[in-house]
Amino acid sequence: MPKTVAIVGSLDTKGLEFAFLKAEIEKRGCNTFVVDVGVLGKPAFAPEITAMEVANAAGVKLADLAAQKDRGIALDAMTVGVSIVVKKAFDKGRFDGIISMGGGGGTAMGTSAMRALPIGVPKLMVSTVASGDTSPYVGSVDIMMMPSIVDVSGLNRISRTVFINAARAISGMVTGETEGKIEEKPLIAASMFGNTTRAVDNARRIMEEHGYEVLVFHATGTGGKTMEKLIENGYFSGVLDITTTEWADEICGGVLSSGPTRLEAAAKSGTPQIVTPACIDMCNFWAPETIPEKISGRLFYHWNPNVTLMRTTVEENAQLGEIFAEKLNKAVGPVEVFIPMLGFSEVDAPGKPFWWPEADQAFVNALKNGLRKDIPVHVMNNNINDPEFSALLAQTLLKMLH
Repeated sequence: MPKTVAIVGSLDTKGLEFAFLKAEIEKRGCNTFVVDVGVLGKPAFAPEITAMEVANAAGVKLADLAAQKDRGIALDAMTVGVSIVVKKAFDKGRFDGIISMGGGGGTAMGTSAMRALPIGVPKLMVSTVASGDTSPYVGSVDIMMMPSIVDVSGLNRISRTVFINAARAISGMVTGETEGKIEEKPLIAASMFGNTTRAVDNARRIMEEHGYEVLVFHATGTGGKTMEKLIENGYFSGVLDITTTEWADEICGGVLSSGPTRLEAAAKSGTPQIVTPACIDMCNFWAPETIPEKISGRLFYHWNPNVTLMRTTVEENAQLGEIFAEKLNKAVGPVEVFIPMLGFSEVDAPGKPFWWPEADQAFVNALKNGLRKDIPVHVMNNNINDPEFSALLAQTLLKMLH
């Protein structure tokens, strides 16, 4: 049976371009399922889901949006509506992959629909903003962003080439078959940073020896968000949250924050979790010239030409201890905390630039003061990367799981 590709687009203002894309996808043996998000006029061809249905899903009338002539209001409404109708259509088995094209507004609507779909569903966004900061559009979902090179406006020698390549790409993704049978092992989530690579690698090896598959997420903001979302969606049997540095960026204004809900998913879902304060001794900034003037007097460490680390203070570590306690107190499943008192990172160790025992102790004191008494806290005479420390993390999680 042929695979079906969903196409999300404004058929009033960009009907020519989407008709071309639709034809190119169908040339490659796929069916299409078109969702119209245009507000201004009649669609160039009949879609499977009309703009009126999209507006209704958002709780508004299409005629009212057109009459208001306010692009921002219309865009907001259709962005909400399209994610609802596309998710419902996918749940009913109406399509196998999704594609959209557009500028800033079209990208917002197209990727809104894509973010509503599970990871693994092919998603391709042809966009004028694909070469910039795409994090607001991609979020924590596996969306492929393809630069449109020229605006999605008319057919010319460049746009035709890009649209044809996009059709080839999405058609290939939905029709491609996985070779061989994939062995299904229970999944473990682990958070890692360059400063904790040795610890995570050792713990991962032990988990894999016991029949688990470990998915490692780089603690760069997006990594933490993605891990939280997948935990929330029930992907994992357990969590090795070894690298919780994103919380330092959240409270210090760094560039790698994953937001205020970090550390909540495992707690609320009851997923067994091991937590350490690894790398909360540092907040992340880009190159030195990007550091705000107001904090220029702080202790910094140049990790590489593009990343500068700032040491967190006693006060900030105490605040982090309070936050960790608040988040972990919500746990409805097993959780244990392990604290390496010879340093939370590679550079927080005796003789290293970020060694500051008083700051680390401030975290411990605040955590213990606020944490539920039934949650074990293990204070260890190790550095985060000592092999015996990371081995204990893995062994404790294995006991939880068994």
